[in-house]
Amino acid sequence: MLGSVLTLAGSALLTVAVLGWRGTLPRNPVAGVRTPSSLRSDAAFRAANRVAAPPLVAAGASCVTGGVLCFAVTGTVLAVVAGVTGAGTLTLVVTGGLLGNHAAEATREGPSCDSCGVGGCTAKGFTAARG
Repeated sequence: MLGSVLTLAGSALLTVAVLGWRGTLPRNPVAGVRTPSSLRSDAAFRAANRVAAPPLVAAGASCVTGGVLCFAVTGTVLAVVAGVTGAGTLTLVVTGGLLGNHAAEATREGPSCDSCGVGGCTAKGFTAARG
């Protein structure tokens, strides 16, 4: 039973990580980095989940590996495998969330294209030429 739960949880983490990495995970009430900073815009949510993806891939892989190992061991070894898997997965998920939140906080919305003139963008002090 424990092996099945860990394998399923790892698969869910891998799915969220891949969607986040590709930028196709939509803002939702269940999955991904969901902090006030990441939920303020689609761009912040995409940035947060793209940055969180590598630790989440590691967490998912760790969880799946631990789940598979749980099918092969018993007794004290089972408890050690489950404990190490749980602690490692939790550490990686929290790390991904913190890194993702930091990325979301650093995300700034760009100027509107309506502000750009023939000579370049003039919105909010931007002077970069259009290309």
